Amino acid sequence: MFFVKEVKTTQVTQQRVIYKRLWGYELKDKKRTETALKAGEDRAILLGLGMVFSSVMMYFVICITMVRAYADSVLTDETTCIVLNSTLTKDISCSYNCGSDCWRSSKYPCLQVYVSLNATGRIGLLFHNEEMLDVSSECFYVPKCQKDHSVLRVMVQNISEHLKTHQQVTCYHDSSEHQASILLNRLHGSSAVFHSLFWPSCMLFGGTLIILMVKLTQYLSILCEQIGKAPK
Repeated sequence: MFFVKEVKTTQVTQQRVIYKRLWGYELKDKKRTETALKAGEDRAILLGLGMVFSSVMMYFVICITMVRAYADSVLTDETTCIVLNSTLTKDISCSYNCGSDCWRSSKYPCLQVYVSLNATGRIGLLFHNEEMLDVSSECFYVPKCQKDHSVLRVMVQNISEHLKTHQQVTCYHDSSEHQASILLNRLHGSSAVFHSLFWPSCMLFGGTLIILMVKLTQYLSILCEQIGKAPK
């Protein structure tokens, strides 16, 4: 009888030991899972914050460059221009880089293009874009300076012939006539501003969405844990 009781006591003790070991393993696995989830959530939040910060910095750079130039530009009214004259007037000196601390001089032909606005009939000088208007006050296009002057002349002549062939072109002008110059293309138009702001907006939306999804997951996890501990 004593032997039977001792066997039962030994079996119960072994069962308790096994149960404790299994429970310990479950706790360890649970802690490891929670640690892994916590690390993953922290990385996701850091990723989201990094995306939000990068998009804000991109917004800042774009706003002080492109958006500011777009807002300050007065050559915004679009109309049709008729090319009246497209001629090479004179050669202008320029410098090109020939190596480390080496600069040599060359020349490029100045192309002057006069157009007439269909909207008002006003005649003015046409420029390729805002950059060319800043570089020269009389030349339609300023090519990059090169050693071979003949290459630049052929390039500008081709542009002149193209304008003579397509006499009616879309252009941009100042309706208030405070700015007499006329542009063929706008570097900082509404389309360019939209495409510049599109990717930062996507990055900002993606970063914000990642942070919200992590926070929502944490909230649902806490809610499920509270429901599981509630007395039935």
